[in-house]
Amino acid sequence: MSKVLELVQKTQLFSTIDFHVTYECSQECPYCWGPQDIENPVSTVTSKRIIKKIKEIGAKRIVFTGGDPLKRKDIGKLIRYAKNIGLEVALSTTGDELTKTFLKWNAAYIDLISLPIDGATEEISSKTKEAGHLAAVLKVLGVLKDYPSVDVKICTPVTKHNIKDVPNILKLAEDFKTKTKSRVFYNIFQTFPRSLGEVDWNEFIVSNRSFGALKRKLSGRRKININFLDHTTLDKLYLMIFPNGTLVIPEGENFTNFGSFLEIEDINEVIKQSKFEAVKHLRHSKGWGKRSKN
Repeated sequence: MSKVLELVQKTQLFSTIDFHVTYECSQECPYCWGPQDIENPVSTVTSKRIIKKIKEIGAKRIVFTGGDPLKRKDIGKLIRYAKNIGLEVALSTTGDELTKTFLKWNAAYIDLISLPIDGATEEISSKTKEAGHLAAVLKVLGVLKDYPSVDVKICTPVTKHNIKDVPNILKLAEDFKTKTKSRVFYNIFQTFPRSLGEVDWNEFIVSNRSFGALKRKLSGRRKININFLDHTTLDKLYLMIFPNGTLVIPEGENFTNFGSFLEIEDINEVIKQSKFEAVKHLRHSKGWGKRSKN
């Protein structure tokens, strides 16, 4: 029996919860499977109650995401609160809203910042991101060099538009690694056919064979920690709290809503009723936690 499986049986079924604090975003990524059109996100007070409960039920870390969490005016307060009560804090942002001022006041409370790069050139990046996004993220990476205590995760959702460019994006990530003392991760995703909107997936989805070939091509690089996440890995992996405070567990193309997170008495029982894969989740979370090794 693996140590991870023993952990599941002896304790609980999760270690990380993604808090989607807003649906608002400066980008309109066609492959996004975050919440959409939730006009009335929970208040600062309710958000803190949610964060407190995340800690109380045994989670080790919280991922502030969206949309882009930086669209919320109170995100700094929420980040500080989460860190002060003992959670590891990750911030998943598009990057173009991340400023020097925000980092000056909040970086000390953040363990990891996740940034997307969809192409190594603006031409390729702009096929799935707004024009200028790549330049904005590269600028932010330059600023993050001044914060060695903050881990950096660069993420690339692989589509038909950028699959040939992924080796070039990897070179950007490797170059950044040589210029910082931060731990740097590069996550390469096989874009997953799941969205709350209407998407022509034939335009974006790469086959398992093509993604496998990319993985074989890039495996063995030692300059940076690379994680490949295919459809099997990504499915049934996440626990999501939406901006309205509901717990959502995605599976396949579906989003199962379990109602108000604050009203759930036993989240482990809810998880057991779902198709959430706890062993996979714990293994994935352990890979980038603060106590793991490079």
